[in-house]
Amino acid sequence: MKNITVKNTIAPVALIGLSLFSACEESWLDPKPLSFYTPENAYVDAEGMYSALTACERNSRHEYFGDAAPIITELIVTDVAVEGTTDKAGPAMNLDVSFLPDANLDNNDRNKVGYFWREGFKGIKYANVVISRIDDATYKDEAERNAVLGAAYFQRAYRYYKLVHQFGDIPYQDWEINAPKLDFYSYDRWSIMEKMKEELEFAYQWVPEVVDRGRTSKSACGVLLMKFSMSLGDFDRAIQVGNEIVAKHPLMKERFTTNKSKPNTNLMHDLHSVEAKLDMTNTEGLMYVVSYPEIEGSDRILLMRNATPYWAAGYILTPDGKKGTTILVANDLTGTNLDNNGLYGRGIGRLRPTNYLQYTIWTDKELNDMRGRFNRDSWKSPEDLYYNEPSLKSSGNEWYGKNLVKPANMAVSDSIRGWFSWPHYKLFVPDPLYSEKQGGQTPWYVYRSAEVYLMMAECYYWKNQLNEAATALNEVRTRAGADPLTAADVNIGAILDERARELYYEEFRHVELVRISYTYAKIGKPCEVFNNRVYKLDNFSGPGGTGSNVKQEGYNFYYDWVVAKNNFYNKGVVTAYAEYKISVHHVLWPVPADAISSNTRGVINQNIGYPGAENNIPPLTVPKEGTVNGPK
Repeated sequence: MKNITVKNTIAPVALIGLSLFSACEESWLDPKPLSFYTPENAYVDAEGMYSALTACERNSRHEYFGDAAPIITELIVTDVAVEGTTDKAGPAMNLDVSFLPDANLDNNDRNKVGYFWREGFKGIKYANVVISRIDDATYKDEAERNAVLGAAYFQRAYRYYKLVHQFGDIPYQDWEINAPKLDFYSYDRWSIMEKMKEELEFAYQWVPEVVDRGRTSKSACGVLLMKFSMSLGDFDRAIQVGNEIVAKHPLMKERFTTNKSKPNTNLMHDLHSVEAKLDMTNTEGLMYVVSYPEIEGSDRILLMRNATPYWAAGYILTPDGKKGTTILVANDLTGTNLDNNGLYGRGIGRLRPTNYLQYTIWTDKELNDMRGRFNRDSWKSPEDLYYNEPSLKSSGNEWYGKNLVKPANMAVSDSIRGWFSWPHYKLFVPDPLYSEKQGGQTPWYVYRSAEVYLMMAECYYWKNQLNEAATALNEVRTRAGADPLTAADVNIGAILDERARELYYEEFRHVELVRISYTYAKIGKPCEVFNNRVYKLDNFSGPGGTGSNVKQEGYNFYYDWVVAKNNFYNKGVVTAYAEYKISVHHVLWPVPADAISSNTRGVINQNIGYPGAENNIPPLTVPKEGTVNGPK
């Protein structure tokens, strides 16, 4: 691995201690710093301030990287996927059991609900340090100062956007806190979003467009501003910002990078390759988290481990009942068709796509879609892999070297984990430094111009301008080779289908479904995909209240949509350890019990449907002027 000097690192705040070995000095009681890096000498200029924000950038990367990456929790409670780990008790299948306030909510073998709570507020804390100390530093001009502040506003808003859609009303922190605090209160989510939108307007004005990869750019601020504007019903502002972004950042419509010369690839392989995410001529990428190949300290994304089938399992047998696959092949087979591990990665099937993602969204209009299941270069299934177990060859078994065939008697639990299709063009990440190819080091898209077009399409949908919505959708569809849609084709289902096709393992799908659900409930627009059902805010999480685990349909769009599209939840699908179940109130997640119980001098509300909600009080409102934790 290469060693590099990272220009912007986190300046540690040193502990101040007593020198215990200076008895001869008259000043031996004076505090001696263990490091010269203290807030007083680190946060003195723009570079020092940006160094503090690297903690936010690093933590954003962790949402996508590593085994059981947190984004998986965001995906498995939606229409596109479920938890696929069927060999143990604990993984999030029956949400009535696994999504409880006092359950283990931050564990690789369970879920990462607690991770988002903990790390969300940790990122807010880091951003607040910069915001609180912004005028303690010296800048070359006002523009530099405001660019730093805008980047900090973005990082804070990035966390709040997830938190208010995952947990609803939450504590609001807007200033550096330097002493223990046990009197937090929940704040109204709408007022939090109003404040974030205001700050993002500032960020969008001042943050520069051209920045180092992984840093906050003007367009990243614009995308988040669009999301908050849409959440608050300001669709015109979202469209205005979206048009400004795509004018500067057009979609990549021609093949690029060295991948264009590789056989059996297409533009989608180019766009989602490591090379594309490193290519500074890539106009489509708006925000990235970064991890660079062969750079010491970089993370492995482990995407193929998480999101491709467990084809190496012992239950993948030949039709005549013999062990069919091996992970590592002989040297002379490396890179050949028999190298399942090298060509597709060594998956364990944590993230199991639904029939909706694998089949439903791919219609006759997508027959030529490069992103879809009809393109056998882009999508793969176990039938594309080969029986490569050496004992088959040595015994002369006729199945050696042939494509896998699904065992006729494969158990439900085994098929969930080991037999499904996946978007190979997006999920394959070279992993050259490890024998088991699980997904190596790569930057990863957070925002792309493609999503901007899809958000604009949704804004036009809310405004009942369906011709304009179809035009925006078709920018993304025709680039991929799909047939264009007409105004008559546009509804919320068409928009969500397109987001699933384009943004799998990029978007935080649960967050976006909840945002749409709140919009329906707030503006009262009839939902055409559910017989013009009208949703309301006053029964958003269901009528049952504390501990009811309500199952009634129709209290929020999220529940109706997930149950309608996901072929696992509430369909009687049972594994050896659990049945897949979801309830109305799972639209919002449980606030971890320890966050509430340790807050002894305040009240953090629990969401309706979970134990503890009976203790709720009305949430506070973020003030229009001044701060909550800092200067009034």
